[in-house]
Amino acid sequence: MQKNTFLLTILIIVITIISALVTWPNGPDLNFDQINLHKELKIHQGLDLKGGTQLTYQADVSKISAGEKSEAIQGVINIIDSRINQLGVTEPLIQTSGEDKIIVELPGVNDISQAIDLIGKTAQLQFRAEPIDPNPDLLQNDINWWADTGLTGANLKKADIEIDPQKNTPVVTLEFNDQGKELFATLTKNNLQKRIAIFLDDLLISAPTVQAEITDGNAIIEGDFTVEDAKNLKIQLNSGALPVPVKLIGQSNVGATLGNEAMQRSLVAGLIGLFLIIIFLLLNYRLPGLLASMALGIYILISISIFKLIPVTITLAGAAAFILSIGMAVDANILIFERTKEELRDGKTLRSAIEAGFLRAWPSIRDANFSTLITCLILWFVGTGTIKGFALTLAVGVLVSMFSAITITRTFLRLFLSSSDNPGLFGIKNK
Repeated sequence: MQKNTFLLTILIIVITIISALVTWPNGPDLNFDQINLHKELKIHQGLDLKGGTQLTYQADVSKISAGEKSEAIQGVINIIDSRINQLGVTEPLIQTSGEDKIIVELPGVNDISQAIDLIGKTAQLQFRAEPIDPNPDLLQNDINWWADTGLTGANLKKADIEIDPQKNTPVVTLEFNDQGKELFATLTKNNLQKRIAIFLDDLLISAPTVQAEITDGNAIIEGDFTVEDAKNLKIQLNSGALPVPVKLIGQSNVGATLGNEAMQRSLVAGLIGLFLIIIFLLLNYRLPGLLASMALGIYILISISIFKLIPVTITLAGAAAFILSIGMAVDANILIFERTKEELRDGKTLRSAIEAGFLRAWPSIRDANFSTLITCLILWFVGTGTIKGFALTLAVGVLVSMFSAITITRTFLRLFLSSSDNPGLFGIKNK
């Protein structure tokens, strides 16, 4: 027993130190090779706290059968999410509204013209050959001036960015699939010293001259690209075409003023509640109450560090869930201590009473917490946006609270029991 208690104490100390480092406002400034944890570990705030932009899109599903509408909308969501994430916008929230509307929330984003441009594009890539008999009434930047080749973005396997070592400018590299490799080889063979135009959404991107037959299925798009231009083009090509057209029908900027005020009030209320809880534990349970308060502090550190590591996007609803989970952690300790009192009244020694208190309080704690976890699971699968955040935050808090009450508090009590078996020291008297 003493050996297990010692090992658990060491484990709790290690977990507490790590959690404290992660929870520190700026995160740990630790570097392992090329991994910089300092930049990664932070609390992500939702739109209601951080402010940002909300975009509402309407998908044209008029040509989609009823059975395929849901799949098409999900495809749009997946591609929008991919494009936003590759753009570097963190913490996006994408959810459906009704049958054909998609709401995109971008916390902390004010200049969203670039994101709107990426979301709305269908990224239809086409390769056109220089015509033998060009139409004199059309300009060369008109897609109809060029001859069709059958080589499209459907034949594209991957796009990437490289730096031209001679010009020191970014270029976009293309790798075709097997069918595209054959088509491109034929296209370059038949158009030596002629131009091949590359159109993206009917806009001319580049029209390089074929210098040699290319048979390995690899091509380069050159142009007056900035790094940002090349990055955007790569994102569009890799993300593919939207399964259905979308139209931006609403756009609003959300200020963080109200969110910050509400968050400040929530924090003040939470701190007041925490202070009153600690006073209650100390007055009613004395030393066990003090140990439970210490375990509660460690619980808070562990929870916040997990929120940073996952990471969890904290909204006002998420903050409420975290405060609720603190109450559940305290409730578990109260159940244990009250059960211990009952065991002492039955004449047991302090040591055996506390062990029995933990053992017999566990079924109630387990059932209450697992029923909450089941509710969180349901909310996660059927809910959207803020509801999912509430469910995830509460679930993390519940899991950590069980560890705090059953493992940390019990270990602390066992440490004191090793030097004392006086019930009066714990404010609990037997017969």
